Amino acid sequence: MNYPSEYTRLIALTLDGSRDAFGELYEVTIKDVYKTVYFLIREPSDAEDVIQEIYIQVYRSLGKFDINRPFRPWLMGVVMRQIQSHRRKSWTNVRAIKKAEQIDQAAVVYDFSSEVINKVSNRSLLASVDRLPYKLKQVVILHYLNDYTQEEIAHTLEIPLGTVKSRIHAALQKMRKKQKINVRAIGKVEDLNESR
Repeated sequence: MNYPSEYTRLIALTLDGSRDAFGELYEVTIKDVYKTVYFLIREPSDAEDVIQEIYIQVYRSLGKFDINRPFRPWLMGVVMRQIQSHRRKSWTNVRAIKKAEQIDQAAVVYDFSSEVINKVSNRSLLASVDRLPYKLKQVVILHYLNDYTQEEIAHTLEIPLGTVKSRIHAALQKMRKKQKINVRAIGKVEDLNESR
C-alpha cells in the first residue's frame, strides 16, 4: 500500500484510540520494516526486539507526525533511529563479545520473503552488501531493497542529499572493486591449473 490517504486515515483512527487501525497500519508496513531490520541486525532475536521497539516508538510518536509529509520516510526514520540505538547499546554490552563468537561458529541465516530473494538473489552480491560499512549498507538497503528515492533517504536519515549520493557511489565502488578482486583471483587460480 502506497496510498498516502490510507496512511492518513489509519493514523487518524489510531490517534482516536482504534487499536484495529494501528493493527492495520502495522500490517501494511511490517514487510518493509522487517526486511530492513533483518538486513542491518544479524541476530534474529535482537531483530525481533528492535522491531517491537520500533512499533512502540511509532505508536508513541504518531501524534507528532506531520500528515502533510510522506509517512513511509518518516517511518523509516524511526526504524533507523531504533536500529542505531540498538547498535549503541550493543557496543557497551557484554553481548557484543558473545555475538562475535556466535558469528564465527554459525553462518548468518537470512529469512526473507520470496520477493526480497528475487530482488537480491545473487549470494555474492548479498555478501558484498553485508561487508559494507554500516553507513553505506544503510543507503544501499533503503535505495535498492526498499526502492526509496535518494531524496527520501536523505529525509529518512536526516542527512544532506549530497551525502546520500556520495554514500551510494562509495558503496557501489567498494562492491565493484571487491568483485574485480574476486574475478582476478579466480583467473589466477585457473591459470595455475591450466599450466600444469
